[in-house]
Amino acid sequence: SGSKGNLTYIESASAKILVDCGLCMTEVVKRLNKINVLPNEIDAILITHEHSDHIKGVEVFARKYGAKVFAHADEWVALNGKIKVNEKNVVAFYDNDFYIKDLLVTPFRLSHDSFMCVGYTFCSGQNKVSIATDTGYLPQAALSTMFGSDLIIIESNHDEDMLVNNYEYPAHLKSRILSKKGHLSNVACASAIYELIMGGTKQFVLAHLSENNNTPHVAYNTVCGYLLNKGVVEGEHMFIDIALQDRVGTLFTLSE
Repeated sequence: SGSKGNLTYIESASAKILVDCGLCMTEVVKRLNKINVLPNEIDAILITHEHSDHIKGVEVFARKYGAKVFAHADEWVALNGKIKVNEKNVVAFYDNDFYIKDLLVTPFRLSHDSFMCVGYTFCSGQNKVSIATDTGYLPQAALSTMFGSDLIIIESNHDEDMLVNNYEYPAHLKSRILSKKGHLSNVACASAIYELIMGGTKQFVLAHLSENNNTPHVAYNTVCGYLLNKGVVEGEHMFIDIALQDRVGTLFTLSE
């Protein structure tokens, strides 16, 4: 996960899916191979929204390997102008739960400057995982849907000071990122994590870090510092990892 591409693999007892496919097909296949997953085993690609760092590889991958492509019915309005998918592989859903084999999928709306953006919760048996990236803030309905997750992948996009002082970013771009339809800052992420801890989650992965306005150390230290002020100690009361853009199956730790 990162500014240049986002791709999440989720496997249950009988389902193998991707959430977004924001890398070129060759890179997607290469990364799947590193975790011993064949591309033709992928049952579905679930799209969060139409920005290129989330859909870059969808069209070619789905065409070659036959994976079904799921997106909110309203989101297909935007996707139809960006990707071409065989009609038999297109699946539209609304604001309702649905199954992919044994995976119960619950979409929830996020706030981003795309046509529509959703996060997902996945349940299989007693296990629950949630993904929420690309959102200017986390609506209460989204937080409530994620409550009780065993693991949550959540956006920690930027450090506000780094962004404001980045002279390579024009004012309109800074305003967009900082807006309610932009991206979660490290502090906003930390605030959401605190609420989600109260909802029962103890394992988090910080995702979608900006290459220009954040670093893994800054994100980790900001989130942990915020939580420490609330009496929550990382490594004791809960655990945080960071998804990097250039690695597969390896998460950042401060020991690196």
